[in-house]
Amino acid sequence: MPVLQVEDIQGILLYGYGDLRHATFLLLGIADPLGARTWLRTLNVQNGRFKRGEIDRAINVAFTSSGLARLGLPDELVAEFSTEFREGVAGTKHRQRLLGDSGESSPERWRWGGPNNQQPHVLLMLYGRDDGVLSVLLNEQRAQLTASGLELIEQLDTNWLPHDKEHFGFRDGVSRAGIEGLHSNTPPIDTIAAGEFVLGYLNAYGQYTQRPLLRDEQDPARLLPPAPDEPDQRDLGMNGSYMVFRQLSQDVARFWQFCEDQTRRRDGTTHPADQIRMASKMVGRWPGGAPLVKSPATDDPALGSDNDFLYHGSGDKHGLKCPIGAHIRRSNPRDSLEPDPGSERSIEVGKRHRIIRRGRAYGAPVAASMDIADILAVEDAPGERGLHFICFNTHINRQFEFIQHTWLNNPGFDGLYDDDDPIAGDRGSSHGKPAGTFTIQADPVRTRVTGMPRFVEVRGGGYFFLPGIRALRYLASLQP
Repeated sequence: MPVLQVEDIQGILLYGYGDLRHATFLLLGIADPLGARTWLRTLNVQNGRFKRGEIDRAINVAFTSSGLARLGLPDELVAEFSTEFREGVAGTKHRQRLLGDSGESSPERWRWGGPNNQQPHVLLMLYGRDDGVLSVLLNEQRAQLTASGLELIEQLDTNWLPHDKEHFGFRDGVSRAGIEGLHSNTPPIDTIAAGEFVLGYLNAYGQYTQRPLLRDEQDPARLLPPAPDEPDQRDLGMNGSYMVFRQLSQDVARFWQFCEDQTRRRDGTTHPADQIRMASKMVGRWPGGAPLVKSPATDDPALGSDNDFLYHGSGDKHGLKCPIGAHIRRSNPRDSLEPDPGSERSIEVGKRHRIIRRGRAYGAPVAASMDIADILAVEDAPGERGLHFICFNTHINRQFEFIQHTWLNNPGFDGLYDDDDPIAGDRGSSHGKPAGTFTIQADPVRTRVTGMPRFVEVRGGGYFFLPGIRALRYLASLQP
């Protein structure tokens, strides 16, 4: 069991700051590298050594590859970071196809992070227990940024929705991975090797993920920890992680209109219960959070936080309870993966592709109550709403990109033919094959829902490196 150096790990990587429900993310450009390094030395970054309820605010910080170079990190060290990180989320046409970023989601249309935007160097994440605390923290930082030669590119505000729901009206954050050696309250199926999320620890393959290692003369002040696998070298990646940030706009009206159209009866009438049942099949959970695998007929409040279940192991290998193409089944197939579905081996394969999510919603909810009946009753809800998707992993291609391309957007996922993820799917744009079909398995006759539009569009994105605390001190000490 690994012992994590929590005092050297930024807090957002280990915990979601559930008590700090007010947050703002600042995308920054470095105009003055010297001023930025001076600012970084004074930044009070929250580490992972704290207890629930004992902090009122938190600051965390991450960098793009161009940001590290602008800060003064030598090119030879920047080159030792992963290819995906260095190229960026919108850096190549191949990656755009891989992620399904086309049409309205094309990087050319993004508000930030795309080829037509000023590229961010720094992501500053600010969290507060209430709006007053966050406002004070934001004002403090904005004053310091101006004086330190850092330019504000974009301010991304967030909104914690009632009852821990997301904008479509479903409970969010139920399915979370736990870090081995740290999170003791997650079931074994969701307890993942520390090295899958934190660099410098053994991953699910029993190996150390590649990261920048320095010779002694490159760290004369000995600010960095020694590498566990190369003790004669200093480890710039140790206790850090790669962070994926995607601004995802959710079209709530289109989503529920589609569910209404698909459940319309022959006499033209609709019923909210039918719409909710259809939407729940697409998600794989009821609005209250209960998984269809355990409660296929009705929502069950007692199962709202339940995440300890299998698919084959629960007798649902054919998707008669939770459809094979449902969102939660694609994003975490549990024991459904080859080469031996239903076995411990299948679960271990899945653990090599997990991520830790730390995102926040943005925009006003369609209905303040977040009750589905109230959402359905709203005829017009102006403004944009969605999710600032944030996740951490140590191998962007094998984890985040794999999930996006091979599980969520794959029309042939687990024996399907032209289905992609009914909630977040790209409708075939990453595979060059039309998708937009959702299959509801049943005995004796399945239902195939066709013509499904895209409900989630990308508005911005970036790949960032979240350094350890000692690595932040090293970056702040760089000389031109």
